[in-house]
Amino acid sequence: MTKKFLFIMGSAPLSGVQVQETLDQILTTAAMDQAVSLLFLDDGVFQLVRDQQPLRAGRKDIALIYQALPIYDVEDLWVETESLQERGLAQADLTLTLRPISRAELGGFVAGHDVVVHC
Repeated sequence: MTKKFLFIMGSAPLSGVQVQETLDQILTTAAMDQAVSLLFLDDGVFQLVRDQQPLRAGRKDIALIYQALPIYDVEDLWVETESLQERGLAQADLTLTLRPISRAELGGFVAGHDVVVHC
């Protein structure tokens, strides 16, 4: 039975291994033919900012993993518009094309999923 998974990416990209571990969970879940959605909010929007240099900080380049998401049929990608605005970012600053969602819409959106994982 297919379940709808929502992974909420709310952590900054260099905040530890949590982001990498969540990306592993996302790919594993998608490989098991489950429906996967991603929502970026709060400092999680920084995970997709262009031209980061994570290798300088001794971290993996997660941008490469995000570019591979379509291979796993993970294409339901969202960003909270207020999170972008509060951090002075626009969609053009990001490496992926995301569907915008407002903070007011989040409750209903999250409720539409069977499993929610927050990173």
